[in-house]
Amino acid sequence: MKLQRMAVLASTLILAGANSTVFAETPMTPKAQYAADSKQALTRYESDKLLCNDETTSTGRLQCRRDAKADYDKAVAAAKAQLAAASKAEAVKAACTDCGKVLAVNVTEKQGEGGAVGMIAGGAAGALLGHQVGGGTGKDLATIAGAVGGAYAGKKIEEKVKTQKVWTVSVQYANGSKTSFDFDKDPGLKVGDQVKNSGNTIVRN
Repeated sequence: MKLQRMAVLASTLILAGANSTVFAETPMTPKAQYAADSKQALTRYESDKLLCNDETTSTGRLQCRRDAKADYDKAVAAAKAQLAAASKAEAVKAACTDCGKVLAVNVTEKQGEGGAVGMIAGGAAGALLGHQVGGGTGKDLATIAGAVGGAYAGKKIEEKVKTQKVWTVSVQYANGSKTSFDFDKDPGLKVGDQVKNSGNTIVRN
């Protein structure tokens, strides 16, 4: 009888494994998964009770049914716990549509823009130096050349002074969408951090 019961149990487990493979290929909702698990537990319970009739004594049959009921209760409790956990996870996911995970953090240097101040200061200095070279028309040309060159140099110097670091943080949201945020200071985030939207930027979640 024990061998027969083990054979039936093995068949049930094989069937359960086949069903699990199908479920893995086609994700089920938490309620649908609970229904499937409960049905599977009930089927196994009914099979066990039938096998209990093969016990030769009333005491043996009673104990067999108790064991079958205990196994059934454990299976149902496990299915309920899984349903509760899955439902909670779905609720959290639905409650935070603006939550995501950091995919990458890149630091680059953004060159500043040279303005009129740098050009005027550089041009004035260049013109002064150019004016001190040669005489007559040559002095005038040197003055002009010095002013042009000085203005260019002044513009480049101002661009260099205004160069700043930029931290670009790439984020992927629960729905699969991705976006990036720029920071002029280190936001203190790293790959894998959980974040959420806050206005036009993001903060640690």
